[in-house]
Amino acid sequence: MQADAILRWLEATPVAQAIAEGESLFPWIECIHVLAITLVVGSIAIVDLRLIGFASRDHAVSRLTKDVLPCTWVAFAVAAVTGALLFMSKAATYGHNFFFLGKMILLLLAGTNMVLFHVLIGRDVERWGSTPHSTPLPAKIAGVCSLCLWVAVVAFGRWIGFTLHPTVGAAG
Repeated sequence: MQADAILRWLEATPVAQAIAEGESLFPWIECIHVLAITLVVGSIAIVDLRLIGFASRDHAVSRLTKDVLPCTWVAFAVAAVTGALLFMSKAATYGHNFFFLGKMILLLLAGTNMVLFHVLIGRDVERWGSTPHSTPLPAKIAGVCSLCLWVAVVAFGRWIGFTLHPTVGAAG
């Protein structure tokens, strides 16, 4: 299959080989990835919890997003780069892992939710004011969906490591 050939080629690149075969490169990249994901999910949760009306009630949604989203985007870029590096090191394995594929689908859904929010719902964010009751129901629903999707992304990401089985000699 063409996809398998691409995955094997990716694994054979010098960068992927260095990450896979090095003693400490994979764990360091993974640490940076986890820290970046923590910043992504944490900063998104700040906005989502405000949309829902559970936190930062005294802050306007528009002001909160202007303050938080730059951090989110930088952290997301770091997470994407480190995630790609980790993927490269075991591309053929990750490419067939249910939880990895699920994580990618959940990321796509979270991104779609974000785009729909900003294009359809959040256009009038400046007029919402700072009271939780002024946040429209569709925005609250988008916040709940976002929070659930990002928690699922993290959960699927954690399960990836627990479902990869190293190829060690025959069990005896």
